[in-house]
Amino acid sequence: MRDQADFLVHYRAFQLNPQMPLGGQDAMEHLTQKYGLSLTQVQSNQAQIRARAKEVGFDFHPEGRKRVYNTFQCHRLLYWVAHEIGLAQQASLKKELLNTYFCLALSIDDVKNILDAVYRAGLDIKRAQEIISSYEFTEEVKAEENFYKNLGIHSVPPNIVTGKQDRYVSPQTQPILFVSGSRLTRPKFMSWSTSSCRMAARGRSMGSATVLAL
Repeated sequence: MRDQADFLVHYRAFQLNPQMPLGGQDAMEHLTQKYGLSLTQVQSNQAQIRARAKEVGFDFHPEGRKRVYNTFQCHRLLYWVAHEIGLAQQASLKKELLNTYFCLALSIDDVKNILDAVYRAGLDIKRAQEIISSYEFTEEVKAEENFYKNLGIHSVPPNIVTGKQDRYVSPQTQPILFVSGSRLTRPKFMSWSTSSCRMAARGRSMGSATVLAL
């Protein structure tokens, strides 16, 4: 995609389950309740997701994720990295957090697992621990979540494109929204390939709004 446009990817905070308590909920129980599907249907859907993830380089745990968790701590760390270090490093942490949850099937309620992801991303574990142990970036993340909710985003993965000129994406991807001031619009014509947007699409399961800044 770099040969078609000069862009940056910025993962923004958005929680699918902001009211989820510590300890989370059994994943199969959560998905059957949320979508009104049978256990067999959910298991089939999850198998398809694992197959698609493998196509783009994510080897999900063969038994699938065990529980659904509140991701607020993760979003605070992603906010920290984006604003104090850089977007490339934020993408690295995002990938390692996804790896922790989907590939290793570990609890993201467990601070050790989160810090292990920070370590694999090559980031400062001590600084990450300071943030987790405090309320730092709590208000900023809440404000970011509210900002995107107020723009009408209620599901993932919304991929938002900002820039001085119009940019287009494949109609095979999830809807891409264009930012003009404080309004979001959908393009009438789209032309980028599906594969070019896979990096952005990876943000979906941790509940991020993905912004492509062009």
